[in-house]
Amino acid sequence: MAIYDTEEEQLEQLKKWWEANQTSLIAGVVTAIVLVSGWNLWQNHQLEKRAQASQMYQQLLDSAAKDNSESTEKLAERLPIEFPGTAYANYAGLQLAKSKVQKGDLEGAKAILEKSIKEADSDELGHVARLRLIQLMLATGQYEQGLQLIAAVDPAKSEGFSASYDELQGDLYVALDRLDEARSAYQSAIRTGQATPLTQFKLDDVATPSNAAPATTN
Repeated sequence: MAIYDTEEEQLEQLKKWWEANQTSLIAGVVTAIVLVSGWNLWQNHQLEKRAQASQMYQQLLDSAAKDNSESTEKLAERLPIEFPGTAYANYAGLQLAKSKVQKGDLEGAKAILEKSIKEADSDELGHVARLRLIQLMLATGQYEQGLQLIAAVDPAKSEGFSASYDELQGDLYVALDRLDEARSAYQSAIRTGQATPLTQFKLDDVATPSNAAPATTN
């Protein structure tokens, strides 16, 4: 920074500097104000959007609780359209699939769950949708497809859900009469420490002598 001999020289230099830079400085201040205001408006819009999505989702849950399938499905179909990209849009997909199952439209439910897996905005929602899809595959005899879906899951990204996957894998192996593999799957689920008590019953069932081949006598 230059050193001036007198205060008058300093003031004169400051005046010249201001005259040369005032336009850009004012523009910068105005731009900053516009950006901050725009950010605040966007944040407020997002908060309002989430509040509206939450309200519609609550209406959906209330409708489902009253077994009003027509209203439930309409709300579940509207929510992703009006509030795309929100977690509530994913929740609505899960609820819509549940409604389809209750009406016996299993293929429709599968299509919705497959879409939910692709569009899930979090790993957790993706796992919930995938587990429900595998349960439907088990119910409709698509055992090999269910096993393939489980095999495609990245273990590093399935923490908290591994016991559920292992248990379902065991169920699929039982359906295929592959009992040794079913036992291994159930045991793996139990080792996680997160398995349900039902898993132990399933393991006991496939481990009973009745599942072994009868001894032959001469």
